[in-house]
Amino acid sequence: MKVIHIITSLNTGGAERALYNLLQGGLNEQFETHVISLSDDGTIGPQIERLGVPVITLGMPAGRPTLAGVIKLRRVIKDLQPDLIHGWMYHGNLVATLARIITFARPVLVWGIRHSLYQIEKEKRLTQLVIKANRHLSNTPDMILYNSHLSKQQHEQFGFRATKGQVIPNGINLEQFHFSDAERIHIRTELSIPTDAIVAGHVARLHPMKDHPLFLQAAVDIAQRFVQFHCILIGREVNMENEGLASYIPAELQNRFHLLDERTDISAVMSAMDIFTLTSAWGEAFPNVLGEAMATGLSCVTTDVGDSAQIVGDCGKIIEPQDKTALISVIESLLVLPSADRQRIGIRARRRIEEFFSLDAIVKEYSHVYESLISQDR
Repeated sequence: MKVIHIITSLNTGGAERALYNLLQGGLNEQFETHVISLSDDGTIGPQIERLGVPVITLGMPAGRPTLAGVIKLRRVIKDLQPDLIHGWMYHGNLVATLARIITFARPVLVWGIRHSLYQIEKEKRLTQLVIKANRHLSNTPDMILYNSHLSKQQHEQFGFRATKGQVIPNGINLEQFHFSDAERIHIRTELSIPTDAIVAGHVARLHPMKDHPLFLQAAVDIAQRFVQFHCILIGREVNMENEGLASYIPAELQNRFHLLDERTDISAVMSAMDIFTLTSAWGEAFPNVLGEAMATGLSCVTTDVGDSAQIVGDCGKIIEPQDKTALISVIESLLVLPSADRQRIGIRARRRIEEFFSLDAIVKEYSHVYESLISQDR
């Protein structure tokens, strides 16, 4: 069986990493798999190719189809004759729909929605139009796969076809994300963080919905009163050269705020943390980093966005978005706990990921869906 995944880009992001995780977890071994990126191969494309999965790029500018890109897409689809085409995110869904139209074989079409829809007005104007186009065409795919229950509910309330929807959460690679004492020592040594420091972490690309200012404002407040408190932030454009972020951190505290930009060793850096914080204001569906932090055994604090509260369960702290007072309070409540108590919370968090969100189980769900849809179509 041939499966083609069509995705907007392959830069570091939640959807891109989720696709890579599924392929790395064995989905590519069960199907003859190809990945098409509407733009270039980004940071994730080479990683996918190292799995033995061909990556084809269409070279389209962000959000804008080109005649050359469409012609190349038609040639690729005609040559490969896939049994199933899986679109990833709104733009990928539209192009996946076009790909099925331009092939005579009429393969199974699956859409992937990996975003919550709190207020469409917060999206870019072009993205709003693409979401509305998805809504208009939402009876076209054979199935719409959401990675969060809230996302499914929100999109169906917005007008997406309810009879098409199914939820499969993200899978967390438990072999990659686990606590390592050796990595903890290595990263803390690299960053000159004392062994007795308590470290809060934040992992997200720079985007308004991730609400970096909320985390930094709360962390600075805490750092002024807890001398052993350090922070690690990872994400594209998250660095001290970014004046908009650096301005939140007083000069006398900057040696305790480690803004590391984009890194590939997130699992190692997470072992150097004690507390993980997700401060997103909107947009999340199933945040990968929250599940990865839990798998690493961290005490987690998250805003109540997407399915975050369901992911954390009783193994972490949940606050309302943009509530700085609550964020300060819950981080401090974890800071003052004995380290053994924080570790016990982290152990429970990992067990929750093992029980409900392991990558092996999620790969099996995708495989079952693909096989069922293809067999029905034949």
